[in-house]
Amino acid sequence: MLQRRKGDEGLLERAMEREFNDSQPIYRQIRDRVVAMILDGVLEEGDPLPSVRNVAADYRVNPLTVLKSYQQLVEEKLVESKRGRGMFVNSGARPLLMQGERQRFLEKQWPELYATIQRLGLTPEELLAAAAPSRSPDAADTESKP
Repeated sequence: MLQRRKGDEGLLERAMEREFNDSQPIYRQIRDRVVAMILDGVLEEGDPLPSVRNVAADYRVNPLTVLKSYQQLVEEKLVESKRGRGMFVNSGARPLLMQGERQRFLEKQWPELYATIQRLGLTPEELLAAAAPSRSPDAADTESKP
């Protein structure tokens, strides 16, 4: 289990956005934020999730809403509940999430993205150039020289 260092208090709470939108239920948004924290490595195997009470108080939502989002994570076998101790990230949660998120991207987001790329006539080179970190022309010249 990850040992918290002094000064790490609130790390998990800071990793979660404070605002909710109307596009989906709040419990689903909380669940998605925890999933993002697992995928980003903020939460690792064996790490505790922020307590239901703390999340509910910090985000001014009903504790039952937070509990519902955590329960969904339990049902997905991403976290486990340890009676009296809280919720903890299961081993293998990240690879399981990666598989599901990749499939979801390919089935739902990629077709829309691909259609936009086609509609705008973007080339692979343009897309790669836009995705690459911006560099000055001088930096590119010095990297190509031996």
